[in-house]
Formats: sequence, C-alpha cells, structure tokens
Amino acid sequence: MKVLACDGIHEDGLDLFRQAGWDVDVAPEPIKDPAVLARALVDVDAVLVRSATRVPAEALAQATKLKVIGRAGAGVDTIDVDAATARGIAVMNAPDGNTLAAAEHAIALLFALARHVPKADAGMKAGQWPKAGLTGFELEGKRLGVIGLGRIGGTVARKARGIGMDVAAYDPFLPATAAGKGSVPRMSLDELLAWADIVTLHIPRTKETTNLLSEARMRSMKPGAMLINAARGGLVDESALLRLLDEGHLAGAALDTFVTEPLAADSPLRAHPNLVLTPHLGASTSEAQQAVSTILARQIIDFVATGAVAGCVNLPPLTAEAAREVGPWMPLMTALGRVASRLVPAPTRLHIRYAGRTEGLDTRPLTRLLVASLLGAASGRVTPVNALQEATLRGLEVSETIGGEGDGYDRLVRLTVEGDNGAGGEVRRQIDATLHRAPRVVALDGVEIEFDPLAHVLLMRNEDRPGMVGTVGSQLGAAGINIINFALGAAGDGQARAAITIDREIDEAQLDVLRRTPGVLSIQQV
Repeated sequence: MKVLACDGIHEDGLDLFRQAGWDVDVAPEPIKDPAVLARALVDVDAVLVRSATRVPAEALAQATKLKVIGRAGAGVDTIDVDAATARGIAVMNAPDGNTLAAAEHAIALLFALARHVPKADAGMKAGQWPKAGLTGFELEGKRLGVIGLGRIGGTVARKARGIGMDVAAYDPFLPATAAGKGSVPRMSLDELLAWADIVTLHIPRTKETTNLLSEARMRSMKPGAMLINAARGGLVDESALLRLLDEGHLAGAALDTFVTEPLAADSPLRAHPNLVLTPHLGASTSEAQQAVSTILARQIIDFVATGAVAGCVNLPPLTAEAAREVGPWMPLMTALGRVASRLVPAPTRLHIRYAGRTEGLDTRPLTRLLVASLLGAASGRVTPVNALQEATLRGLEVSETIGGEGDGYDRLVRLTVEGDNGAGGEVRRQIDATLHRAPRVVALDGVEIEFDPLAHVLLMRNEDRPGMVGTVGSQLGAAGINIINFALGAAGDGQARAAITIDREIDEAQLDVLRRTPGVLSIQQV
C-alpha cells in the first residue's frame, strides 16, 4: 500500500503508516495544480491533505487505485466528496483533533481585538510608544454572540463564560432541546446580531451559509460591535465588511479565513487598520497537528485492513453482505435526508417506516445514512458512523418501524419529520419513497405526487385554483429554466402540492419572484 502525504502532515501519523508496512511518499510542497495532483494519484492507495491541496473531480479521473482521501482536520470543503463517492473512494476526516486549537485561536483573536495587541506590537517594533489611541476594553461583562454551537463553537462559549462574558448562540440546525447545549441561551440570528458586542462564527461553509453575514445583516449589528471569523472563508461578505469598517459602524474585525487563500498580496483587507488578520492558523498547533495525523492514519489503516469506516463522511457502516442488499437504497436515502433537511431545518423527531417486503433488509446502515444526510446539511462533521450520536447531541429523536403493508409497493420507506420551521413555529412533514422502477418520491404530506429526489426539484404549496401551473411555468420559462416534469396533487383543503423537476438550480432572486407569485403559499428548492 502507498500513501501520498501533502501539506506537511505530522510525522507521528506518517510513522503509523510505515509501521503498518505502507510506503509513504511526502510531497515537498502543496500540490495546487489539479493536473499535477492527478498524475501523483495514479499509483497511490490513499492521499492525505490539509487545506492547501484541493482535491477536485478532475484530479480523481485517473486515480484507479485510490481508496481513501484523508483530510487532516475537520472540514472537507476542499475535496469533491460527490466525485469521490461516485468513484468508490472513501473520504475521511479527523474533526475532533483540532477542536481545542481552533477554539483557542478564536479566543486569542478576541483578546487581540479588545486590547489592540497587533497595533501595539507593530508600533513598538517601529520604534514608537503607541499608547495614545489604543485604549481597549475589558471582556468581562461583554456580550459574545456565537454563531454555530458545535464542538468548536461550544468550546468557545465555555471559555468565554470562564472569563466572565455573557454568551448566547444561534444555530439554525440545532433545536433548543439539544442535549448538553441548554446552558447557552439561544436566539434567532437577527436577535443575536442586535444583542452582541462581539460576534464569532463557528459553522461550515455551505450553500446556505455562504455570505451568511451579508451587508444587511452586519448593518443590523450594534454600532461599534466587532466580528471574528476563524471558521471558513466566505461566511462573511468581505467587501461589505470593509465598507462597514470604513464607516465606523463596526469597530473592528478579526479574520483567520478568507474567500481566497492564500490572501492576495494586494488585497484591501491587508491595509485596513481595524482588521486583525492571521493566515488560517486555527488548527496550527503542534498538539492539533499531531492529533489529527494519528487519528486519520489509524482510521485509514483500519479501513483498508478491515473495512471499518470510522471518520468516513461518505460511507455507511456496511458488511459485504449488507452492501449488496442495501446498496441500491443508498442514493435514495441520501437524497431523502437532503430533502427532509430543507423541509424541516431544525428537526426534533424523525420516524422511519420500512414497509412491504423487508426480510433480509438491514435497515441500520440506511437509517444512519439518512440521519447523516439530514444533519449533514448543517455540518461536515456528521457521518453515518456518528450520525445517531450526533442526533442525540442535537436533540433529534430517531425511531423506526419495520414491516407492514407497502401501500401497493414492493418496498416503501416513509419519513415523518417534525421540528422547528426556522421561524419559531412547529412543522410536520411526511415523505413516501420507493425504488419501484426507479428511486422516487411517491407522496408528500399524504398527497400523491411523484418526483426524482436526486434531481433539481422545486417543492411548492399553492392555492388549488386554475392557472397556477401556467403562471409558475411561465415565470420559470422567462428565467430560462426548463421544466422536466410538473407533478401536481390536490390536498383536499383548498391547497395543492407540486413537485417541479427542473434542468438546473435556480438562484435566490428567482426563488423570491416565485414566492411573491399570487397563489403560491411556499416554495423550496431541494
């Protein structure tokens, strides 16, 4: 077996590979060119990366021997996980190894902002005595708003309370009942931004969280408030941040991550006097690098030797026998989890009913895969291996029943999801799906409508009156969107449900136009 280590993987992890009889090839520097990486992956069984070497789909085109991509850290946003999955390549990470390092770096940036440490240091080294104008403020009694209450955000909250700060949090994917999080008060995002003196981000970058702190949201923060982003670049609109700092609406900010890394030498961020910048150092401690390298090495060695999938973000825990039976269900379960996460953003209860012919069907990996997909929209940390543990931590009650009639289908899976609707209310949604003829949803909230959940789909609730299909279809056509299928079913209460399969995703502006259409009660893209 051969492993390629990029980006300066700690020697302790590489030694574990050598002790297991692997050949270890160490790249002298990060491999930035996908074509060069593609050539390097032709004859290796595993590749280890951090954040500098990206693994796009084109780098995997000729990697016929590659079994595992390992990320020595938490996020896998630099890896094309879908492309790896399609090629049967496992993607593993080590999310626990750098939790403390990342949290402590955020706290370091907090102190740096409060006491003007970078400015004072620069002035002293320039031969000045820069005391005037560098009056800071005490953190005790100040309000810290934590966006994202996962492992790192929770650690930051605990440490901030330890120095006397008043802490509250916002996490759209974490119900208020989540176990172990009740000691931190929860607020909506708007409430938190208006309340906090300092806001710190600890969430992954996804389609939903990109530019979460837009110009409008940053303007809703207190005048003189401060901002810290030591999570992922792209969570904050960098241009808008500069404008608000120039205007004085925000007193300062600290960034450890950026939209483009390395940060360009001529980036205007570098010149702003009220910005503290560090070059993505959140996980850069010797302890964290040692931990993530050894954790990842053990996971990969075990996976290749025994098939164990601890730390794997794209495979359920399957035996060879179970894989043959449940394999066809896996893409459907992943898609259903994604659909459910859009319908119920903060789920508190999930019931899965496996009906029809269920003999020989091991539902455990399917349930884990579904839960991982449901929760994974909020975080790259959730895998099929830890999905049920994460569900408990987040206050999601998962149950299942096996057997009973399949409503005319050989096998039917029915999801009932309850939870917060994202606006402070409760919501309950039901999805029926089958593999009969093809993976497809056959009913939504008890209304018979069919669609392919693996496709681009708009789910609409509308008034049951003439002209709705034509009106919505015309608006999509005007936006250049081709309709593949338009399934419509009457709910019997004056409303209808529709599943509109389209040829590509639509942007938020186009969705807003549809939402404002008379007769459209709600519409979501899944």
